[in-house]
Amino acid sequence: MIFKNKKHLFFDLDHTLWDFDKNSEVAFDFIFQKYNFDISVTDFLEHYIPRNQYYWSLYQVNKISQEELRFNRLNDVFEILDVSVTKELIHQISEDYIEHLPNSNFLFEGAIEILEYLKGKYQLHIVTNGFHHVQDKKMKNANIFHYFSTITNSELAGEKKPHPSIFEYALSLAEANKEESIMIGDSLEADIEGALQFGIDAIFFNEKNIIIDKKVPQINNLTELKNFF
Repeated sequence: MIFKNKKHLFFDLDHTLWDFDKNSEVAFDFIFQKYNFDISVTDFLEHYIPRNQYYWSLYQVNKISQEELRFNRLNDVFEILDVSVTKELIHQISEDYIEHLPNSNFLFEGAIEILEYLKGKYQLHIVTNGFHHVQDKKMKNANIFHYFSTITNSELAGEKKPHPSIFEYALSLAEANKEESIMIGDSLEADIEGALQFGIDAIFFNEKNIIIDKKVPQINNLTELKNFF
């Protein structure tokens, strides 16, 4: 399938262009050294990654607050690992994590190559559920900020993906219509189903090559987008 009529390509950021898991590893390694924690970062992330994804799935449908997301994803892992940490320290670690996470700049393989390939041919945009100041810092430190004409985040839009309002906001900001737009992201619920239900096409970034029953165009490496554009 080749999308010939597209002018506007909307990318998710975390887990699509920006390698959230690798960058989290760097941030937690710094934090654990700061507090002299005798915890393996690898063991911590084994539990943190699924807990983070779980709480994000609740956050994006407004079942928990931003503060609950940030606290619970850490608290759960410390409890699983049987590490005694005060609530006050968990809050401080959460702040440290948010501060240091954007300082790392690991991108997924092929990210710069595909952005270079697409720039000039299409208007590129970001649609993210992440927090405004954090996402901008991530993009600037990873040297990809300049590729994008607009950046829509859930704080600006007032809703999170998959809510249709954030897609409506993104299209309005980009001065684009549904027919000439497409969403590219790693979350079946937030990015793919959200976009399709709103009425715009979507491509699933299936980097982990999971089996899905939904018939939707998908890629395992970002450079495979060349097959569509």
